[in-house]
Amino acid sequence: MGKMVSGIDGLRVLVTAGGSGIGLEMVRAFHAAGAKVHYCDIREDEGATADLHGVTFSLADVSDRLDVERLFSETIDRLGGLDVLVNNAGIAGPTGRVEDIDPAEWDRTLAVNITGQYNCTRLAVPHLKQSQNASIVNLSSLAGRLGFSMRTPYAAAKWAVVGFTKSLAIELGGFAIRVNAILPGSVDGPRIQSVFANKAAALGQSVDAVQEAALSATSLHRLIPPQHLAAMAVFLASQEGSSISGQAISIDGDAQVMV
Repeated sequence: MGKMVSGIDGLRVLVTAGGSGIGLEMVRAFHAAGAKVHYCDIREDEGATADLHGVTFSLADVSDRLDVERLFSETIDRLGGLDVLVNNAGIAGPTGRVEDIDPAEWDRTLAVNITGQYNCTRLAVPHLKQSQNASIVNLSSLAGRLGFSMRTPYAAAKWAVVGFTKSLAIELGGFAIRVNAILPGSVDGPRIQSVFANKAAALGQSVDAVQEAALSATSLHRLIPPQHLAAMAVFLASQEGSSISGQAISIDGDAQVMV
């Protein structure tokens, strides 16, 4: 990774929800490229990054503004500033027909998936304005480009991430801060298997049938390795990615519809 891109060595990076899944791959990729990385997660650090020398951790829920204030205090204290914010934190939200969704679950999904990005961004921007290579990478979803039946809270939030990203890119471009969104498709790992299982239960189908339907709607017909998303985040933060801003970049195996 470090040989493929330049300008990452020494960058100060904050990754939200970096303790597992996509977030953990982001932490690993930035660290491998020479960045100084701090990450947060809603769960206590369970040693996922124990082999990554110098990576530091905060316990934080991005939907809780007091948590986020403490997170940024700890981040700046440990990194000495900020060059890259990766707004990765997100939850799957409920699966069900809109009339059956618990309003509290709707509220929680939006609180984490879009308001959480605002909570972090508003505190990051003053520090990013002082950076010589500043960028924000927001995690949206294929659901932020296509409609997603039975997952309306998640899809609504992920569409909002794209609007947030494009608006921020315009607003912050004069400060040389780049803002982009990554839109993953079905990413390999426990989370997508849980999503498939919940949808299978809601539809009365097998998990295999739900997964096959999802993959059959893509040209490449496969799950997305989380490392590919991490590689894109590192590229967007690099000198080679320094002309890219305001983009919603899909990494989804060329999905045509969401099933």
